[in-house]
Amino acid sequence: MAIIVVGGSGKGVGKTALVCGLIAGLPECQWTAVKITSHDYGKLEPVWEETEAGQGTDTGRYLAAGAARALLVTTRDGIIPALKLKQAVAPGTGLILESSRILTHLEPELCLGVLGPEGAGAEVKPSFQLFMRRADALVTLAASGSSIQPAGQAIPLFPLARLELPSPEMLAWVRERLRPASRS
Repeated sequence: MAIIVVGGSGKGVGKTALVCGLIAGLPECQWTAVKITSHDYGKLEPVWEETEAGQGTDTGRYLAAGAARALLVTTRDGIIPALKLKQAVAPGTGLILESSRILTHLEPELCLGVLGPEGAGAEVKPSFQLFMRRADALVTLAASGSSIQPAGQAIPLFPLARLELPSPEMLAWVRERLRPASRS
């Protein structure tokens, strides 16, 4: 099972757009896409499955991009049911998670960090600072000018014109990194 985690430096930096771009660009993975949040969306259960594709919710966007399944996980205390998530995924498919905090509960094959624009008001979330220790690559909008890099690490930086359209080079890089996981 291929597992990708997408985290972001802040709110609204394009994590969902990148997840949707990866789902659409790597359809062979038959993704189960999961948004993990501490926000209350009014769901009775902590794990809720989206059934309608569309642009109204992040999970609906996942389905519209081609995900086989889309789940919303809400957690107030930071405890994330990582084992339950892995069990919800069919053998031979992929799991892609939008969360910076999941790394304390799950070991993915690939971690991609989305960088927001630098400058006035661009505060980096504490959970993303921890995420940067594990990041395999960083993604940013080509026009954003972001230059954040993990301390002591030289990792790929993919500047994209649109986060929902990963470049062919980025998709090839991700496929290569996931290839050993798809054999297991």
